Amino acid sequence: MTDEELMRRALALAKEAAAEGEVPVGAVIAKDGEIVAEGRNRRELGKNALYHAEMEAIDTACKKLDGWRLPGCTLYVTLEPCPMCAGAVINARVERLVFGAYDKKAGSVKSVADLFLFPYNHKPAVTSGFLETECAKLLTDFFADLRKQR
Repeated sequence: MTDEELMRRALALAKEAAAEGEVPVGAVIAKDGEIVAEGRNRRELGKNALYHAEMEAIDTACKKLDGWRLPGCTLYVTLEPCPMCAGAVINARVERLVFGAYDKKAGSVKSVADLFLFPYNHKPAVTSGFLETECAKLLTDFFADLRKQR
């Protein structure tokens, strides 16, 4: 599968999250172009701050690949990772990160900070702003609808 196909799958997962009342963030982990794991935001449903799309995808990938390291894997996520998720990318040794929309409030890869610039033991390759317009629109539409409901 191509980067675009994999990010479109992450967008589909983000839409599933939105349909459940969650902030629409979706994530896919691929290895050799094949999906290994998926995740979507579930913080509200799970009542847990750790239930981010990236964390779910990383957890599933580690279990499926039988190890805590994810060499050769690419994480596709519709929103720039927060500090927790950027840290998980580093800790899991994800080889490459592809994200869509920038997060000016909590983005920890480009927007607020860049955790990958620190001298940690792993630095993933990053492709930022991939399908940014579609990813950002999903988020802005979700929050606009939420404000209308209130």
